[in-house]
Amino acid sequence: MFTKAKNIDTAFQHIRLFSLFFLGSCAVITCLVNLNALKLVRQSEARIYILANGKILEAFSGDRKDNLPVEARDHITMFHHYFFTLDPDEKVITSNLTKSLYLADGSAKKQYDNLRENGYYRNIISGNISQQLETDSISLNMTDYPYFFHYSAKEKLIRLTTIVTRTLVTEGYLRNVARSDNNSHGFLIERWAILENKDIKTEFR
Repeated sequence: MFTKAKNIDTAFQHIRLFSLFFLGSCAVITCLVNLNALKLVRQSEARIYILANGKILEAFSGDRKDNLPVEARDHITMFHHYFFTLDPDEKVITSNLTKSLYLADGSAKKQYDNLRENGYYRNIISGNISQQLETDSISLNMTDYPYFFHYSAKEKLIRLTTIVTRTLVTEGYLRNVARSDNNSHGFLIERWAILENKDIKTEFR
């Protein structure tokens, strides 16, 4: 009788150990499956498909910090493009300058007011002058906030008989702001200053 009780107790211990091992294995497998499923969901959420010209293109999302320097440079480029790309049309001038002033603070508005008071935009219209901008370089310091930048470009003033090329050098700082339809990069240019804007070449057409 004691032998039977001992065998039952031993069998019960074996069953208990087996059950604990089985439950532990199930818990580990469940955790691994859940982690793998979460990883797949995140990967699928990071992947989007874009339909362009009848073709499906695959794109991947990323953290803003990964593209911060690229976005900052594009913000600087677009601000200068809108501010300095002008045609002899009041609506074009107003449209471009309005877009540029959404990307900068009052320092850009001050430059605009100075140019307007000096009759710069009236001369563009009356002289049938087109002004184009070509970026040369953008130096950007992303280690200190707000981010300092130094911008260099060539500016062309196309008149009826001549094309005047100017150098343009500016500097300023970038700070983070909320993204919007008018400011898709979420930066604002501060303390913007024009350091140099002088003629370097005149070509006859």
